[in-house]
Amino acid sequence: MTSIQPIEPSATLASEKSATKKLVVGIVTAIVVVAAPMLIGAAGGNYWVRVLDFAALYVMLALGLNVVVGFAGLLDLGYIAFYAVGAYTAALLTSPHLTTQFAWIAAALPGGMHTSYFIVVPVAMLLAAVAGILLGAPTLRLRGDYLAIVTLGFGEIVRIFMNNLDRPLNITNGPQGITGVAPLQFGGFNFAQPHTLFGFTFTDVYLYYYAFVICALFVIWVCTRLQHSRIGRAWAAIREDEIAAKAMGINTRNVKLLAFAMGASFGGLSGAMFGAFQGFVSPESFTYWESVVVLSCVVLGGMGHIPGVILGAVLLSVFPEVLRSTMGPLQNALFGHQVIDPEVIRQLLYGLAMVVVMLYRSEGLWPAPKHEDRIAKVEKKSSKKPVRA
Repeated sequence: MTSIQPIEPSATLASEKSATKKLVVGIVTAIVVVAAPMLIGAAGGNYWVRVLDFAALYVMLALGLNVVVGFAGLLDLGYIAFYAVGAYTAALLTSPHLTTQFAWIAAALPGGMHTSYFIVVPVAMLLAAVAGILLGAPTLRLRGDYLAIVTLGFGEIVRIFMNNLDRPLNITNGPQGITGVAPLQFGGFNFAQPHTLFGFTFTDVYLYYYAFVICALFVIWVCTRLQHSRIGRAWAAIREDEIAAKAMGINTRNVKLLAFAMGASFGGLSGAMFGAFQGFVSPESFTYWESVVVLSCVVLGGMGHIPGVILGAVLLSVFPEVLRSTMGPLQNALFGHQVIDPEVIRQLLYGLAMVVVMLYRSEGLWPAPKHEDRIAKVEKKSSKKPVRA
């Protein structure tokens, strides 16, 4: 009979310390996230709270793209297309656009299109996931540069499609976009109206911030569960060696399609939130540059590492706005006038910062710890086993 080995006190103590450390970090992070808009709003006004709103949106986008690029290793340069699908879904289902363009819809819905966001958000995520599958199905055999070119083309096709779908039937209103998108509303709580709590008045930018944070927490939770599941291990196997993954019995076709669908659904969620927040949707919000920024968030933060991706998204959404607000006043203070256009300096410093980070931190600012790569961990353990003669 095998004897049961007692757990060493040192191991138990280390486990308790690790749990305590995680709890403290979690509490501090929660306090910072909750208090951030109130502190920043008091110091800089609603403009900077709005910057935080977009930072939360970029966190959702970056986490969605991280599923495709970081977990499964599939380079996607057209991810912003799913953002557009979610935004236009919210716009079409909540704005009066369709009722003004089509008489039969106006007759069927005399009160107008006032679809609840309890319906809009799941529909936006579902349609974006379908779009992800439509993108992934023809590209299953492609890798690297070829996949990047196809996804880039897909992103541009969606934008051009939205830009020209105003004739012969005016569905997207073309380059003029769709106005009158209903604000986020759950039950009787309207996020566009100010609400007072504990003597503090929360305007729309504050309320949307907390709504976006809740959505981002949902995405983080799903991504974490996926990463440490059988599906996550299958994605990691495909990322490292697709041929070996097939040899192990992994259905690479379905697993890659699932990566495209899951990543796209998070893009659809953030797109629906964006449409509700802006109240206006147009193709100009979904250019190729936006895909590059989201991909940069993933690469800069650390591909495959959820905290790193969050850090990259926050930095790349806040840092440009800091440069935008400081370059002009800084030149006036130093030279008495603006020598160079502040926008030019902003773009220059933004690009320079990206280059420096990639040169000296090629794995990202916060790369995944080696122990999180389960495949490498298993290989390391197996290599340590003594070989019998």
